[in-house]
Amino acid sequence: MDPASGKYLLTGASGMLGRAIRNAMSARQMPSLQLSRSTTVPRTAANALPSGKESGQGPGNSSRTLQYVAVSISGEIPWNYTATPPIARPELLEGLTAAIHLCGANLAAHRWTPAYKREIVSSRVDSTRVLATALASLHHPPQALFVASGSGIYGNRSEELLDESSTLGSGFIADLCRRWEEAAQPAIDAGIRVVHLRMGVVLAPDETGMVARLRRVFRWGLGGRLGPGTQWLSWISLTDLISAIFFLLEHPSISGPVNLTAPNPVTNAQFARALARQLHRPAFMPVPAGALRLRFGEFADEALLSGCRAFPSRISGAGFQFVHTTIDQALAAALAKR
Repeated sequence: MDPASGKYLLTGASGMLGRAIRNAMSARQMPSLQLSRSTTVPRTAANALPSGKESGQGPGNSSRTLQYVAVSISGEIPWNYTATPPIARPELLEGLTAAIHLCGANLAAHRWTPAYKREIVSSRVDSTRVLATALASLHHPPQALFVASGSGIYGNRSEELLDESSTLGSGFIADLCRRWEEAAQPAIDAGIRVVHLRMGVVLAPDETGMVARLRRVFRWGLGGRLGPGTQWLSWISLTDLISAIFFLLEHPSISGPVNLTAPNPVTNAQFARALARQLHRPAFMPVPAGALRLRFGEFADEALLSGCRAFPSRISGAGFQFVHTTIDQALAAALAKR
């Protein structure tokens, strides 16, 4: 598959990864459309539709009215996976080369109340099921559907090196990722190549990312390991993640789960020391596990004090070459523009 010769669909294009993919596609002159949950899309004389309204219940929100209008100049198509119909102009999705589905509420944006946990699940599982069903119903469905997932699907593991054949874990995040992947089944049933992008923590030069948040703390000399520091961190640089996704677009024989993690995971303590080295600061202020639980609740045990040692067997075996293979290289790249 020649990526430059196709037409692509993105969801979650306003997030860190979505913006990076959209920019990379633009640089490669790859035409793309974006599904957007924005309730206002500019109307143009060339692409205006007769107005129509659909009501839908969004996670954690009161009933909202979605004004279905045309595709905007920037290529955005309104959608609301809780509405009927969910997509304003499904006919525009005919003949796609691939769809890349990145929707999902930020795990760290809010404390995990029951309501926010429902939003975390719905924004991933329900949106994937709706999109997969919509794509499967097209007269000319896409050749491929890439769905975001996470290395958290393996749960909290100790020293075990985990590849795509490893057993899945347990816990809220592991169960979430399993249901997230299962939600793409309608696309698989329709013969669409589905790839589950089991991403590690993304190290990126972005103000909304983990490195930017930690950079401020470490520069004050307040950085250190979280809890015992022995929990594993499976990570990947943004550069390698974007390259890996394009690599997978070019290799149609690859389907199913793919670990998108660098080949050298580190413990949390190793990560803290590496970040401190890059910032020329000490890392002697460990954060007690109890303090993390008090501040973050369930998220602390599920994400900050847990981890796994994922290895990218499938994509490495297919010939993909990582640019940033060590944590020092990845952090240097993420901090280079600061």
